[in-house]
Amino acid sequence: MLNYILRKLALIIPTLIGISICAFAFVRVLPGDPILAMAGQHGVTPERYEILKEQFGYNLPIWQQYFNYVGGLLQGDFGVSLATKRPVLNEFFTLFPATVELALMAMLFAVVIGVPFGVLAAVKRGSWIDQLSMSVALAGYSMPIFWWGLLLMMFFSAYLGWTPVSGRIALSFFLKPITGFMLIDTLLHGNWPAFVSALRHLILPAIVLGTIPLAVIARQTRSAMLEVLGEDYVRTAKAKGLSSRRVVNVHALRNAMIPVITTIGLQVGLLLGGAILTETIFSWPGIGKWMIDSISKRDYVAVQSGLFLIACIVMVVNLIVDVLYAVINPRIRVK
Repeated sequence: MLNYILRKLALIIPTLIGISICAFAFVRVLPGDPILAMAGQHGVTPERYEILKEQFGYNLPIWQQYFNYVGGLLQGDFGVSLATKRPVLNEFFTLFPATVELALMAMLFAVVIGVPFGVLAAVKRGSWIDQLSMSVALAGYSMPIFWWGLLLMMFFSAYLGWTPVSGRIALSFFLKPITGFMLIDTLLHGNWPAFVSALRHLILPAIVLGTIPLAVIARQTRSAMLEVLGEDYVRTAKAKGLSSRRVVNVHALRNAMIPVITTIGLQVGLLLGGAILTETIFSWPGIGKWMIDSISKRDYVAVQSGLFLIACIVMVVNLIVDVLYAVINPRIRVK
């Protein structure tokens, strides 16, 4: 097991180097000048422009700028935002709980709906329930996030008025942050109306962000269940006279969930990527919206460090999933 973990850790090093190169190159190909963007509408004199360029190191050759950037990362220095003049690391982890809260709710929505639909489709294979479930899953997987988000917003917020349009909580509530997770903070403050407000703000973004993982989980659950239902031990259980519910819930579902759990873990990267669009649509104050704002402001430091941090988090989650999967299924360690 230790060798398996060391092999996985060894793969992370070249991946991190590749990510740092991609993040650094991405912001350099963006149109516009970060110094002029930082100066805003007031502009900057040529003399001041050269001073700022030298101060931020943009007068150096590209290769030297890259090695300065990597050197800072190795020392835990992710730089200072050109737009806000605050350390990028502080800004990132101030906003990160909002994205994690949204991603967790989206995953909860995807699992609670996706697993039962997948099981039902497998048990009722070939029926109209199976065809309907898989058609809905295919539609959910193919639907553009921004279009789906605007559609739900128009119907539930603008037409029915059931959910707020944007934000994390109504402006009438002001709570001192404790954990950064709005639902938990409202409960810790004992403010029930604020909790209801935070939950109502969370519903639509979570549904939009969780739609694609829901479709993936439903299809994976169906495939895994169909495979398990054809195994000898399931047929033996049926031959012994056990009820269909007991065969499915006790003998089939438990084994079918192993690849589904892996799929759920791998969806974390998809959730963080999808959060960029979802947070922009619903003005959700998380790292996705922060990244979009940073790109529009040509904030090189925030964008390249934000991309690197997001990639690191996704890799850590994937590593945890790989290790857990190897614990559940020892054959993986041999491969």
